[in-house]
Amino acid sequence: MRAWARTLRAAGPFRWAAARPVAVRAAHRGQSERPQGRRAELPSGPDLRHFLRGAAAPPPAGEPEPEPGSTSGLGKVYLETYGCQMNVNDTEIAWAILQKSGYTRTKEADEADVILLVTCSVRDKAEQTIWNRLQHLKALKARRHQACLPLRIGILGCMAERLKEEILHREKLVDIVAGPDAYRDLPRLLAMAESGQQAANVLLSLDETYADILPVQTSAGGKTAFVSIMRGCDNMCSYCIVPFTRGRERSRPIASILQEVKMLSDQGVKEVTLLGQNVNSFRDMSEVQFQSAAAPVLSRGFSTVYKTKPGGLRFAHLLDQVSRIDPEMRIRFTSPHPKDFPDEVLQLIQERHNICKQLHLPAQSGSTRVLEAMRRGYTREAYLELVQHVRNTIPGVSLSSDFIAGFCGETEEDHQQTVSLLREVRYSIGFLFAYSMRQPSKRSASELCGRNDGNIKVIFPDADTEDAGGCKALVRAQPGDYVLVKVTSASSQTLKGVLLCRTTLSRSAACH
Repeated sequence: MRAWARTLRAAGPFRWAAARPVAVRAAHRGQSERPQGRRAELPSGPDLRHFLRGAAAPPPAGEPEPEPGSTSGLGKVYLETYGCQMNVNDTEIAWAILQKSGYTRTKEADEADVILLVTCSVRDKAEQTIWNRLQHLKALKARRHQACLPLRIGILGCMAERLKEEILHREKLVDIVAGPDAYRDLPRLLAMAESGQQAANVLLSLDETYADILPVQTSAGGKTAFVSIMRGCDNMCSYCIVPFTRGRERSRPIASILQEVKMLSDQGVKEVTLLGQNVNSFRDMSEVQFQSAAAPVLSRGFSTVYKTKPGGLRFAHLLDQVSRIDPEMRIRFTSPHPKDFPDEVLQLIQERHNICKQLHLPAQSGSTRVLEAMRRGYTREAYLELVQHVRNTIPGVSLSSDFIAGFCGETEEDHQQTVSLLREVRYSIGFLFAYSMRQPSKRSASELCGRNDGNIKVIFPDADTEDAGGCKALVRAQPGDYVLVKVTSASSQTLKGVLLCRTTLSRSAACH
């Protein structure tokens, strides 16, 4: 922790010097303005940029300084994207920022000066993919080091937010770590890495939407595009890591969204998908006159874990405005929550020919008992009522959904209820996933959880065990008991093990 503090303190003066190089030469109490004796005959000496690898060299005498944002030979960047479409959009935002700062882009990792991985953390398999990829890059970085051609490696996105310390400390391979709300800081972080420091910014923001940054489309000339309209999620479903890696919900101003969609239309794009973790809870609070507007009514039978949020321009208004920009541009949106489908949204979809008659209604389970454990805010019956209402309002609508199999405590009966829901609704597309057991997700109902002396979470089976006090009878650990656990596996935040016996603090200390 002390080393981390040193890194953060070192960032202050470095950023000042790198951001205002001309101020360095003028900082010597005016000596350059009043040359005396032989000093007046000496040529101008080096400034700070001569001592920073990768920094732009100062222009020759008599030539003007380059304009801010102009290309200054900072190196080639290779970007690799994993996970959801939001990460693809984040890649385009990150590249827009780096391009403006003077970096160029390459499609070949072997010729890059900087390799950035935009990562996913929604399931354990996604994270393992990144760890495996880093092992390949380790060999590349070693070869480049031997050739005196330094390579900087960065982890961006959700995995960076969740595992920042482990990423930085594991084999010291990664140079920079940037969370989803820290892409504006990438030029500074890379400059710090250029000087030999590891650098990180994983601060989550309550207002960052990158509204003023037009993403650089990675598929130039393509006919489809994605436009991010909001970030974060407030739903706090018990299995989901998004609120912890992408933060609270906040929406872009409608004006900036319309500007981007209009630009895409002018470029010949024929289909735009509006993106957000909870896209239909969009709520633009940028215009004062709408801040006291009433909150829309939730779908019948649905609830939230948070209080109703009044005010702002809502998703129905945005969808109306976007669909008017170009009658020949198709409009989609993903990913919504079933609770946020007021009638005005459904009626608008039915009325506008260029809004696709396709809705994603993530059910996650067909069992009311499991839905309650997931904190989804609805029952099986409420979900089926919504499906029927959608089909009555939008005849011929195509429906898709997400499902999780094997959630904590799920029984065969629960699973069969999910299967029956699939058959009853008859989705056009279904996305089915096996449950990925990781923190901060919930432990199994057959396990107990406590914390060790170092405040690390320990998970162990809820089973009969001996009492260290000498009682021969088997006992069950109860809340407040102390137990000895033999640790058998560990993740970045949790220990798992087998239960040895129930004990007390005194007996445990005596054993050591």
